Amino acid sequence: MKMERYLPAPALRPFIKTFMIIECDESRTNYVVPDTGIVMAFRYKGKVSWLADGVKGIFPAAALTGLRKTHRSILYDDNTANLLVVFRENGAAAFFREPMNKVFGSNVPLEQLIPAHKLETVIARLEEAGNNEARIAIMENFLLNEKREFQPDALIEHAIIQIQSAGGDLRMKSLLKELHISQDPFEKRFRRIVGATPKQFSTITRLRNIITQPAASFTEKAYAAGYFDQAHFIKDFKAFTGKTPGEFYQSPNFW
Repeated sequence: MKMERYLPAPALRPFIKTFMIIECDESRTNYVVPDTGIVMAFRYKGKVSWLADGVKGIFPAAALTGLRKTHRSILYDDNTANLLVVFRENGAAAFFREPMNKVFGSNVPLEQLIPAHKLETVIARLEEAGNNEARIAIMENFLLNEKREFQPDALIEHAIIQIQSAGGDLRMKSLLKELHISQDPFEKRFRRIVGATPKQFSTITRLRNIITQPAASFTEKAYAAGYFDQAHFIKDFKAFTGKTPGEFYQSPNFW
């Protein structure tokens, strides 16, 4: 497997973290844990499947993958190539009118959101491109054309920063008080832009923070993340990673 990351053009950086091109000459399975950014994927060669919660499916040629709270496996066939657009936490909303929480926990065929003829043209151009730099340029041009008139929500941006700064361990009452907003309108705005409820986003952030921290005892990690009930911690951890803490840290390879 060959994976390359590319920084987006300056005009796209407020919305996109990175581009990834993944190429597999031989079949491969990647173990993927939840993350905080929505992903748009274009498969221009081969076939890619997913396995989650005992259910297996095939990715369409172009798909939008929402945030999720459980792990899954991505299965690449021989001779497969994909370009992924990894959005910032509030970035996907700049390209789609639909509320981003509509794609939570799912893989939505992109033709439900963007005219099929546009997608077919992009995929054909990606396949014909001579190198990956050309593919990134094709995708950047596509995204710049698709970007809609979008006014960033400063309140939600601030909330994201606060949640991440606290490692996901932040009391919502304190955040709402700081933002001078009541719970219902805040949650509605947050779900629409980020693609998850504040609580779901905080849990993803918290557990992602735990598994990327340097080695420490499970108890220390749990307490540091605000878990005071070890059974609750292990339950959330296993749903997130598919493994107990002991199993996970013996082989912590994940995406």
